[in-house]
Amino acid sequence: MTSHTVVRANWLRRALVLPVLVLFLSPVSLQAQEASRTSITTADLHTVMLRLDDLGMCHTVNLAAQRVIEAGIPFSASVMFACPWYQEAVELLRNAPHVSVGIHLTLNAEWKNYRWGPVAGASAVPSLVDSTGTFFPSRALFFAHQPRIEEVELELRSQIRRAIASGLSIDYVDYHMGTAVDTPELRSLVERLAKEYGLAISRYFGEVDVNGLYAAPIERKQDTLIALTSTLTVDTLWLFVFHVGLTTPEMNALIDLNPFGLSPMAAHRQGELEALLSDPFMSFLRRPDVRLLTYRDLLSSKGLDSMVRPEPGY
Repeated sequence: MTSHTVVRANWLRRALVLPVLVLFLSPVSLQAQEASRTSITTADLHTVMLRLDDLGMCHTVNLAAQRVIEAGIPFSASVMFACPWYQEAVELLRNAPHVSVGIHLTLNAEWKNYRWGPVAGASAVPSLVDSTGTFFPSRALFFAHQPRIEEVELELRSQIRRAIASGLSIDYVDYHMGTAVDTPELRSLVERLAKEYGLAISRYFGEVDVNGLYAAPIERKQDTLIALTSTLTVDTLWLFVFHVGLTTPEMNALIDLNPFGLSPMAAHRQGELEALLSDPFMSFLRRPDVRLLTYRDLLSSKGLDSMVRPEPGY
């Protein structure tokens, strides 16, 4: 299949899914919001996006994401198609037309005793892997081994093709740990691949990250999230990025090999999940002056040609 055929097929899948999305009803659905917004002008709306990262990383992350899917919240889900549990994530997302699916481009495997390697195969991209054939745990180690740009392209292209072959409608790409866009050369590569496959790129629509939840103390995550909502202005497209999970034996065993990793990581991720699904945050999302969007919505309303490269660091 040529890349042009892939692009046409990808857009056809979106066209078939959108009518289903219009019929989907949920406690915080876009339709319910629009119905209660008769006296509110566009200038008064707080525009919000929710993105869940790391789907497919492990079973526990998928279970946590399933809870968000079942809540009926329109959100964007970034799947790690290089990870062992991506097929379970695909099955969950098949029946979730209110979720916009993206590819969490992955060039690192950061957990002690739980590592994954390239979709293209270790022998095809030797500069991207360590002696075990798995990705390096940190960006520093990745770049210290002088990754070859042609091997990075082969691997990212392999991840995109796996995602499209899953049968899901893929709307966008983003980047795990920022590695895939950490240099101008790599960022240009991601932009070129996104254009070739007709995909959006997260943070290329002027989104502004709402920072502060990830590192907040576990017992303060809900209060922190609610406090952050009070800072949102009406003239900005706000992006909340969540890393959800549960305190299961599987996730409790994961130890981040990066110095910025949180501990206990499982409890931090469950804290994010509980904050996201809390009554106060759900009430915020239901407010008539809040418009909840996904990357599929941005593709439909703005199109790929509206994308602009963000400032360095995004």
